[in-house]
Amino acid sequence: MKNDQQVDAQAILEKYDKENQFRTQIGKWAWVVTFLGVALTIFHLYTGYSGTLPTQKQGAIHLGTALGIVFLLYPAKKAWMNTQKTVPWYDLILAFTAMYVAYHKIIFFDSILQSRISGYSMPDVFISILGILLVLEATRRTVGLPIVIVASTAILYAVFGNYIPTQILSHPGFSVERLAPNLWFQESGVFGTPIQISAKFIYLFLFFGVILVHTPIGKFFNDIAFALTGRYTGGTAKAAVVASALQGTVSGSSVGNTVASGSFTIPMMKKAGFTPEFAGATEASASTGGQIMPPMMGAAAFIMMEYLGVSYATIMLAALVPAILYFTGIFIGTHFEAKRLKIYGMPKDKLPIFKDLMIKNGYMLIPLVVIIGTIMIGYTPQRAALYGILSAFLVAYVRKESRMNIREIVNVLEQGARVALPVIAAVATAGVIAGVVSITGLGSKFAAGVIALSSGHLIFALFFTMIACIVLGMGLPTTANYVVTATIAAPVLINEFAVAPLAAHMFVFYFGIVADITPPVCLAAYAGAGIAKGNPFKTGVTAVKLAIAAFIIPYIFIYNPILVLVDATPLKLLLAVTTAILGMIGVSSAVIGYFARSSRIWERVALFGGGLMLIVPELMTSAIGFVLLAAIWFIQSRRPDEAKDQLESSAITV
Repeated sequence: MKNDQQVDAQAILEKYDKENQFRTQIGKWAWVVTFLGVALTIFHLYTGYSGTLPTQKQGAIHLGTALGIVFLLYPAKKAWMNTQKTVPWYDLILAFTAMYVAYHKIIFFDSILQSRISGYSMPDVFISILGILLVLEATRRTVGLPIVIVASTAILYAVFGNYIPTQILSHPGFSVERLAPNLWFQESGVFGTPIQISAKFIYLFLFFGVILVHTPIGKFFNDIAFALTGRYTGGTAKAAVVASALQGTVSGSSVGNTVASGSFTIPMMKKAGFTPEFAGATEASASTGGQIMPPMMGAAAFIMMEYLGVSYATIMLAALVPAILYFTGIFIGTHFEAKRLKIYGMPKDKLPIFKDLMIKNGYMLIPLVVIIGTIMIGYTPQRAALYGILSAFLVAYVRKESRMNIREIVNVLEQGARVALPVIAAVATAGVIAGVVSITGLGSKFAAGVIALSSGHLIFALFFTMIACIVLGMGLPTTANYVVTATIAAPVLINEFAVAPLAAHMFVFYFGIVADITPPVCLAAYAGAGIAKGNPFKTGVTAVKLAIAAFIIPYIFIYNPILVLVDATPLKLLLAVTTAILGMIGVSSAVIGYFARSSRIWERVALFGGGLMLIVPELMTSAIGFVLLAAIWFIQSRRPDEAKDQLESSAITV
């Protein structure tokens, strides 16, 4: 059974996760990929320890080497993934050309700096055009076509802006000779903030995650989750939520996390009595939350740090309360669904014992403690990642079965580069989009459009921003989505509506993430449905219901940013978190259709309204919400849980 699950998991990854659609047989070129991958990881470890190179040089080695590996590994068409026995000649040309056009910035570093004053030559223009085209093609192969379409549209907009009839969007237009060098050689384009942060911080944290994956920490997290929650009502689903939250500390991939955890948890949930759609949705929604779960979060969190000019500890702390509320909402949803279906916990004798697990394997948490501790006491994320990597290597050597020999160490170093490839390509292309926004002034034009559509009302501006983030998220990876929305949308909320900067950036960050579970394009939900063998669309709808907190909490912390620790005092924060958790109980019970008993429609409306009032961190509204929830509980607890009520609830629950 285990082998079958592994085969299915790999097939699902290849189907829904573009990052896993690479060649498996490349002949002698495998040695070149290994050399480049190991060299790139060692380069980042060395510069992380001794100090990074000037940003343009660091970025050139980071992007150029990654592009070379991409063209050696990823075929031009998915259908060629397992049919080609070696790297075709044209991909070899693309690989080494891509490396050269990036390294060109290092070879001619001084003359390129001088060209910013004297003007770029035609060879510089040619190199720029070639570099941008190769970045777009590498991104198409590793991430997918949608982000390439967005970037290409942005380039066309920059060149042909003078032909746009709408006054609010038109601009004089830029020649290709002026645009291409600006996007390739300047800090506002391909080699802008996103790729710089990727080269400094993101790569090291991704490598840290790779090392942890090669230790038994994943199984340890699953065992901890089952030890803590397995014996309670709906224990298998609750364990899946807890395990995914823990896995989220080392993984920022919604689809990858869904498949890795779901291969184990989804069959157990189905066996316990949950529907395939609910089992797949539980894992997908919990795994998607990994990108907002400190300390690792997603790669976009590091870019947010740079955009806001704050420490990574600030980002971590700001994300903590919303993440707790997110996972609490899913956890409560699984509880009420289990109560509705009368699914109980697992026998205690079949569950691991928490105390024994911590005595035997508690040392595996040391790398995470090191990461969190070093960041909180003021070390840079770069230094924290290095200490985390070192401690993870040492942890792997505690037990004989997890020790790595030379071959395995080389493989881990190579995997560090492979995991980073899609992120590097995505942030490079996002840099193209951000560069166009900067050059053309699209940000201010977007602001004018949002203000016009919203008539100056913040709630409408938030709604339009949410829709834009979700739509972009259906085609763009989270990191690229955040770069675009943080460049265009977040400044509108900050400058035009006086929203706290941290709250505005967290808002667009959240809604870029939930696109992974929002139909019609909800890849994490599709992956969960693939493992559960359920209906993909129903799985996506159920995932949205379970993750309802992600659609509510961002609005709350915009209006009252205490939830992201802006102007928060301990007492106010404690009250806000307590009432918000009670609110999530009301909202989750409403969408599931069960509270003390199966809920009638009017009761669900009252529970939802009361839950929203409790989530709003204001004393009066919270008090009204609490009274509403207490009243429904009293009414339901005095009513027998009749079969008729259960059927009524089932009929309106997807």
